[in-house]
Amino acid sequence: MSRALVIGSSGGVGSALCDALAAQGWQVIGLSRRDNGLDVTDEGSVATHLGALDGSFQRIIIATGALEIDGHVPEKALRHLNADGMARQFAVNAIGPALVMKHALHLLSRDEPAVMAAMSARVGSIGDNRAGGWHSYRAAKAALNQIIRGAAIELGRSHKQAVCVALHPGTVATPFTEKYLGRHPAVPSTEAAANLLRVIDGLTPAQSGQFFDWAGKAVAW
Repeated sequence: MSRALVIGSSGGVGSALCDALAAQGWQVIGLSRRDNGLDVTDEGSVATHLGALDGSFQRIIIATGALEIDGHVPEKALRHLNADGMARQFAVNAIGPALVMKHALHLLSRDEPAVMAAMSARVGSIGDNRAGGWHSYRAAKAALNQIIRGAAIELGRSHKQAVCVALHPGTVATPFTEKYLGRHPAVPSTEAAANLLRVIDGLTPAQSGQFFDWAGKAVAW
């Protein structure tokens, strides 16, 4: 049976991904801070939880992330920048996924097609940034995109059939986004999960190291 590992499985998108994969017949293991005590900002926690797993996985999906952290909200202008808030954004949205990739590498299947994907965000695209603001969140997601790019190059040497990508799930109707929806249309987490899995299922090694949205369209770095 094919196996999938979902990090951030208690969140809106993460839990929907677990359900959708299970419905497709995958054996799914989910890990999250709420349900398992996994703290992606603590390398010891990441090493312990991922080190306890064995066997190989054909899908490893990192669905962690946060917009507001400990009272720090997305900035509207440079004057609102706060060093602590920025550091926390990087810890959760860039360093955390990087640590997961580091300690999950031994779990990714080597001898068959496999995908490692992390939830990024279109606002992390430098080329697509036309509005400014949200500096810390944007920068953290841009950093994640660079980490994905570098990881894909490394994986290409050791896992010839693997794909490593950043994914933009679109605007999803979850507690994560409800304060920031404005006029943006949002989709239920179940629909977002179905879209993401459709994209993942269609990826080839030639697309490793790229950034795709929920419809499978490439997003500018």
